[in-house]
Amino acid sequence: MHPAIPHLLELQRLDQVIAALTTHLDSLPKRLREADAQLNGARVAVALAKESLTQALGQRKKLELDAEQWKERAKKYRSQSSAVKTNEAYKALQQEIAGAEAEASKIEDQVLEQMMAIEEIERRVKRVEAELREAEQVVAHEKKQIEEQYRDEKTKKAAAIAQRDEIAKKVPEETFDLYTRISRKHPGSPMAEARDGQCRACGLRVLPHTLQLLVSDTDEELFRCESCGRLLYSLEPIPHAAPKPNADGVAGS
Repeated sequence: MHPAIPHLLELQRLDQVIAALTTHLDSLPKRLREADAQLNGARVAVALAKESLTQALGQRKKLELDAEQWKERAKKYRSQSSAVKTNEAYKALQQEIAGAEAEASKIEDQVLEQMMAIEEIERRVKRVEAELREAEQVVAHEKKQIEEQYRDEKTKKAAAIAQRDEIAKKVPEETFDLYTRISRKHPGSPMAEARDGQCRACGLRVLPHTLQLLVSDTDEELFRCESCGRLLYSLEPIPHAAPKPNADGVAGS
C-alpha cells in the first residue's frame, strides 16, 4: 500500500464528516424560521379570533340600538294614538305600532342569535390563546435545542477542519493536489476500494497486476480507476511468501 493512502482515507472520512456537518448546519436556520412561522401562525389565529369577536360585539351593539329605535318608534306612535280623531287614523297608528313592535321583536331575536355566536367566538378565542401559549413553550424549547445543536456542530466542524489540516500536512503536496482535483469531481468519495477484482465505486474491473501492487508492502505508486478516475486502495491483507524449507524439510525462520 502506498504510504499516503492511510492519510488520504482519513482525509476522505473527515471531508465526509465536514460535508455532513455543513449540510446540517445550513438546515438549522431554516428550522428556526419554520418554528417562527409556526408561532406566527398561532398568533395570527388569535388576532383573527379577537377581530371576529370585536366585529360580533359591534354587530350586537348595532342590533340592540336598532331594536331600541323600533321600540321608541312604537312608543311614539302609542302616545299619538290618544290624540287622533278618526278611526282611520287610529287604525293606521295601530298598524304602525304593530309593525314597529314586530321589527323590534325580530331584531331582539337576532340579538339573541348574535349573543350565542359571541359565546362561541369567545370560546374560540380562549382556545386559540391556549394553543398560542402552548406553541410559545414548544417553539421556545425547540429553538433552544436548535441553537445548542448549532453551537455543538459548529464546534465539531471546526475541530474536524483543524484535524483535516493536520492530516493534509502529512501528504506530499503533489499527492494532495491530485486528491483535491479528484474531490472536485467526486465530492466526498475521491477514494475507491479495489475489492473482488473491481473498483467498488463504479464496478470497472481492476487489472490483476494493479491489485497485486495495491496490496504490496513495497508499493510506491498511486493507481487510479481507468473509468471513474478515483484513487484506488485495497484493504486486503498484504500477501507474504511462505518460508522456504531447509535441507531437512523444515521451514526456515
